[in-house]
Amino acid sequence: MTKIKLNNVRLSFPSLFRKAVFGGEETKYEATFLMGKKEHAAIIAEIEAGMGAVSKEKHKGKLPPADKLCLKDGDTIDYDGYAGNMSIKASSPKRPMVIGTDRAPLTEDDGKPYAGCYVNAIIELWGQDNQYGKRVNANVLAVQFVKDGEPFGDGVTASIDDFDDVEPVADMDDFM
Repeated sequence: MTKIKLNNVRLSFPSLFRKAVFGGEETKYEATFLMGKKEHAAIIAEIEAGMGAVSKEKHKGKLPPADKLCLKDGDTIDYDGYAGNMSIKASSPKRPMVIGTDRAPLTEDDGKPYAGCYVNAIIELWGQDNQYGKRVNANVLAVQFVKDGEPFGDGVTASIDDFDDVEPVADMDDFM
């Protein structure tokens, strides 16, 4: 297994405080990290070298096909913010450590980290070779919130101004 630190990367699809739900069942904790192809070239090269080392040990030196790797070219993924980046999806059956800029633990109620913010993360690459196929996967071990970013999937929200004042109802018969 190869441990790698990702610095100042963008967070996407985080399930860091509760396990992600797939098919109605809780599966695992997970997150996707976006790295600019130019600004994170050294980290991307480290991940590629790590995938090669894992494959050398687990797959007799042969790297599995691109669709079986945790590192993906964001230009081939149709999500906001992915173009021009590489993405790496990491998961874990155990809850990863999640901390703030001061290294104090964060909780879900803190509202950080969130999809679109910038984080540092520790991941671990590992090789899979079983009845489900040959792959290079990543475990998420820890995530540190670094700074705010434009939230992904923020969508439309409601405001108090969307409502009108309503006169109080004196009698329940008024509803019937």
